[in-house]
Amino acid sequence: MASKDAHIYKEDQLDRKWNRCFTDGLLKFTGGFLIGTVVSFLFFKKRKWPMILGGGFGIGMAYSNCERDLNSMLQPVSKEC
Repeated sequence: MASKDAHIYKEDQLDRKWNRCFTDGLLKFTGGFLIGTVVSFLFFKKRKWPMILGGGFGIGMAYSNCERDLNSMLQPVSKEC
């Protein structure tokens, strides 16, 4: 007997990837922002730029991961003879 996961529609896969991208972006932005906050308090006399830089690095990493995941799904698979 076939399992429930035997046939998953492309739309459902795309939805799961988008959800993963948004979650990944939120987590990485928050992590980068928190690391920037700690660095700001310890070394830079409570300046704002380390927090902004940390959040930007987090968003950049999440964007890169999402771009790779979505491109791998959306690009057609080439069949070589």
